[in-house]
Amino acid sequence: MNFDTICVVGLGYIGLPTATMFASRRKKVIGVDVNQHAVDTINRGEIHIVEPELDIAVHAAVKEGYLRATTRPEPADAFLVAVPTPFKKGADAGNIPTPDLSYIQAAADSIAPVLKKGDLVILESTSPVGATEQMAAWLAEARSDLSFPQHSGEESDIRVAHCPERVLPGHVMHELIENDRIIGGMTTKCAEASRDLYRTFVRGECLLTTARTAEMAKLTENAFRDVNIAFANELSVICDKVDIDVWELIRLANRHPRVNILQPGPGVGGHCIAVDPWFIVSETPEEARLIKTAREVNDLKPSRVLEKVRSLVKGHDVKDLVFYGVSFKADIDDLRESPALGIVVKALDEWSKDINVYIVEPNATDLPGIVSAAEKVAFEDAVKKDACHVLLVDHKEFKRKKPDCGFIVDTRGIW
Repeated sequence: MNFDTICVVGLGYIGLPTATMFASRRKKVIGVDVNQHAVDTINRGEIHIVEPELDIAVHAAVKEGYLRATTRPEPADAFLVAVPTPFKKGADAGNIPTPDLSYIQAAADSIAPVLKKGDLVILESTSPVGATEQMAAWLAEARSDLSFPQHSGEESDIRVAHCPERVLPGHVMHELIENDRIIGGMTTKCAEASRDLYRTFVRGECLLTTARTAEMAKLTENAFRDVNIAFANELSVICDKVDIDVWELIRLANRHPRVNILQPGPGVGGHCIAVDPWFIVSETPEEARLIKTAREVNDLKPSRVLEKVRSLVKGHDVKDLVFYGVSFKADIDDLRESPALGIVVKALDEWSKDINVYIVEPNATDLPGIVSAAEKVAFEDAVKKDACHVLLVDHKEFKRKKPDCGFIVDTRGIW
């Protein structure tokens, strides 16, 4: 199939790099986002997120006329949906969060009017099992004049597939090209058409499967990581209670040829690992007991960090409290589901009236309003303060030196 024009709905941390990759291969790309600021920024050849090498690629793609952003989808040969898939707080007896597919539904409603026979629609958003079929159902409801895979199988007018991203923030531009892609079609022809599209820039292997298997594969990858992080985080809590250096313990245990324990931290953040396991648990709560427990262990870790800080504040008459990092991982500006940000918000609620609270975050020019009661300071100034220093994110800047005086709570093991 020829894909001369590609429409990417959602120009965030995945959608914009993906759109730019196609544009770099001289495909005409229409990027769509509801955020007018993002649209205007991209059309100037600039970016509204932090991702190495992306700014240069976007500038070139816009300047050469291959990438254009707008707020409404336009006719194209392929449509990629890369919108958020958050969860709703649990309302059942088990308090299990459930998937929120409203952004996917809104995206489907927006592209339905411009679909034509022969088009390909791919859901890239990480989604619960069955979300691709649900998107296809919404599209079919809006366009009864076209046939879809759930009714017409291989002979459908519209091809529908799921292809989850598998990239690491900070390395997206490289990994989009080099990583293998799982491509799940609602039919074989849907999968094959999607493979043809991604081969435009993907050097990794394109692995064909069903849409449901592709959805579950992405959830499984992140649940696996979440369970392993939970083991490290639980170890850190145990070691703190029995007065053992968890960093030394893990270093020694990992000398075993078949042991590879991850590093503990203040919790788990980001849109993937902190969210995706709940999609599995919400569908199979009785069976996903280990996955559910891991989520609970990681969700509880920020409270453990606050307990540690609280003991120092109360026991040593601390007047200055400095938090290092509020993003969900090192060397990026992404705050989605950030445990570090949550810790700072709760600390401000508890101490901002009596203690000076400072934030060091080199990757963000502006901080969200929920932490406006804290003062943003430079790293060089922060480490000189006689304060309680709380390291939450291991940004490369923080590895240069440790604070000169005061108390340290190091959740990343770099000081």
